[in-house]
Amino acid sequence: MAVQATLSSVIGPDAPDVVDGGGEYLSKNPANFDDVVAKVALGTPDTLVAATEQAQRAQKEWSQVPAPVRGRVIAGLGRLVEANKESLAKLVTREIGKPYAEALGEVQEIVDTCDFFLGEGRRLYGQTVPSEMPDKQLFTFRVPVGVAVVITAGNFPVAVPSWYLVPALLCGNAVVWKPAEYAAGAARAVAELAWKAGVPKGVLNLVYTDGEATFKGLEASLEAGTVNKVGFTGSSAVGTRVGELCGRHLQNPCLELGGKNPMIVTEDADLDLAVEGALFSGWGTAGQRCTSLGNLIVHRDVKDEFTRRLDEALRAAIVGEPGGDVLYGPMLDQKFADNFESILDTLQPHHTTLGSDAVGRIGNDKPRKGFHGDPATGLYYHPVLVDGMRTDDHIFRNETFGPIVGITTYDTLDEAIELGNAPGYGLSAAIYTTDPAKAFRFRQGIGAGMLSVNNSTSGAEAHLPFGGNGKSGNGSRQSGIWVLDQFTRWQSLNWDFSGKLQKAQMDVDTVEPELDYRLPPELGGN
Repeated sequence: MAVQATLSSVIGPDAPDVVDGGGEYLSKNPANFDDVVAKVALGTPDTLVAATEQAQRAQKEWSQVPAPVRGRVIAGLGRLVEANKESLAKLVTREIGKPYAEALGEVQEIVDTCDFFLGEGRRLYGQTVPSEMPDKQLFTFRVPVGVAVVITAGNFPVAVPSWYLVPALLCGNAVVWKPAEYAAGAARAVAELAWKAGVPKGVLNLVYTDGEATFKGLEASLEAGTVNKVGFTGSSAVGTRVGELCGRHLQNPCLELGGKNPMIVTEDADLDLAVEGALFSGWGTAGQRCTSLGNLIVHRDVKDEFTRRLDEALRAAIVGEPGGDVLYGPMLDQKFADNFESILDTLQPHHTTLGSDAVGRIGNDKPRKGFHGDPATGLYYHPVLVDGMRTDDHIFRNETFGPIVGITTYDTLDEAIELGNAPGYGLSAAIYTTDPAKAFRFRQGIGAGMLSVNNSTSGAEAHLPFGGNGKSGNGSRQSGIWVLDQFTRWQSLNWDFSGKLQKAQMDVDTVEPELDYRLPPELGGN
């Protein structure tokens, strides 16, 4: 039997005493409108401010806990998530409509992240650096940044937050986490597991507010000096606002934003493999990933055959209730369904729509062959493959965040790379080819931060850097050792034990070479 959670605006073992005041939000199952997963009391800007103050008080003590001990807390979190893997995955499926197999993979990503970072508690290495003067030694240390405000989207409601929370906590920071309202239940579950793993009072605070209250609360907190780092996953438009706000306070946020991820299919590609990769990355999770395939760029010689095969595969794919074996389920939330409707409105007469017998919401008036379940209960939409896409089309240049992919052609690889870079995003890109030279030329020319050869645009591993360039981010990276630079600051120490003041660049011994020396004839000189 499904249980509804009632969630207050600030949650933690020692939550600050703040009146909610921001209204109420119902987090509903997008595959079953009658199923309310969580009733969420939303806070005000003051809610977030109070949480950052609480975090600031708790962080100093947490930072003094030895890093290997903090690593053991992360290890405990990984084991708790592993023990609750099926329950957490079912909650993810119920709350955002992600197919259960994908939800299991997402939960596994938390386990993998914890497994990687528990060891970093013993490897937060600095360096011992030789000095230019005698009896003097130089050191470098990683120190925590302080309080991190982490704002996450709900399309990956548990995996992506772990990319922030795990390294931030390991490095000795306190965190105020603001998840998406439509994934409030899953966020509460992850936070509960973190607290049970041993994250102390006030070190992790879970805050529920809407977007505008979050922005105003963040603005006030930055002004008050209670925030030292901001992590944001979401749209490029909102990421721009967050970046501008942080810049006014000389802070460099970690921004993981949208994508318009290209896939190039060369004339020598394995077309069946390319179709499989396009199907998963373009329509998996109903195209609601930041790494979802956006534009297919197919060589003119194979374009017709590739399009035929992809259209056939897409029509055969099962869409429907996410507890079943489906390619994708519903849209995440009503606001994403509304946005997708607006994307469909941009389609033009020069477009040919493939992949299904209809375009738009699946229902009795627009049925989908082989649909799994009852489409009337949820936010289900037909998959769309748009042939005839042009470079001035809205769907070519903008993130669509839905089950729609456009296809265009190219003649030379340089042209394909230019088309891949043209929208200005730079998160993920893929190429399908059997020619290593093409793969390496693709790597040299494409501007995305993450590349795949003969694999999809989607997919991440816990020990590789995740992030993008251009409209996809500000160059910051998550995951692996690279994220440590987001949640630590370098501190240097010079220790002079000479007993006297030695001035750098001034009191340095020098050795002068005889620069006018030339080799004699017997040694080859003139």
